[in-house]
Amino acid sequence: MKKIKKKPPKFSVITVIKNDKFKISNTIKSVLNQTYKNFEYIVVDGKSTDGTLKVLSKYKKKINSLISKSDNGIYYAMNKGIKISKGEIIVFINSGDLFRKNALKLVRNLFEKNKSLDFVFGTVKRHYTKSTILKYGFNKNRLKYNFDFATAHSTGFFVKRKEIIKAGLFNTKYKCSADYDLYYKLLIKQNLKGTFTKKKDLVGEVMSGGFSSKLSFLDHLIEEVRIRYANQQNLLIIFIIMLNAITKHLLKVLCR
Repeated sequence: MKKIKKKPPKFSVITVIKNDKFKISNTIKSVLNQTYKNFEYIVVDGKSTDGTLKVLSKYKKKINSLISKSDNGIYYAMNKGIKISKGEIIVFINSGDLFRKNALKLVRNLFEKNKSLDFVFGTVKRHYTKSTILKYGFNKNRLKYNFDFATAHSTGFFVKRKEIIKAGLFNTKYKCSADYDLYYKLLIKQNLKGTFTKKKDLVGEVMSGGFSSKLSFLDHLIEEVRIRYANQQNLLIIFIIMLNAITKHLLKVLCR
């Protein structure tokens, strides 16, 4: 009898985590409760010591790949997830963040409607410490002078795996902004074609806090300058962007 080759999943949903036992359950449930079921779920844990592994073990049978090993940071873990993924489209959802139950279905429909799409940005509700805003759509030309060009973070970004591989994955020499470096390569250098969900079609929620929020303004600024320089942006434009960022930051501090 001829063995039927199993079709790879449409999506690879990846969560990287370390020591977040109180938030991870809600994230996992939001992934497992999707109405569209053709996806694999990968969880990459950085050898948690706070009881996170005990929580993860409760869902072990429903998680397709669960890795728990020490690593050198969040972007190493994200690359690890990409390398073992089998889906056509990759999306990251951080511990604490949530998918709406129709998230994958909404995005899948857009990819099916237009086969030439390389990525989709989904509308997300972005929670900050003192406010909540709805982020949707994108303008990739803004990426040339402003990293805040699109839907908040990874929970809303669905991109074809082959394009991430072509871009060279996340550059682990960056500690807090390797995602923006990857965005720049994908959207500007590779000139990928993408779209976004309607404003009302919410795919998820991004909570306040997170890894990058723990680093200083200076840490972010230095990395942004390094990323722009590495991607061969005009030095004068980089200098203007840097001055503008410093001015805005100082005004924000003075107005507190």
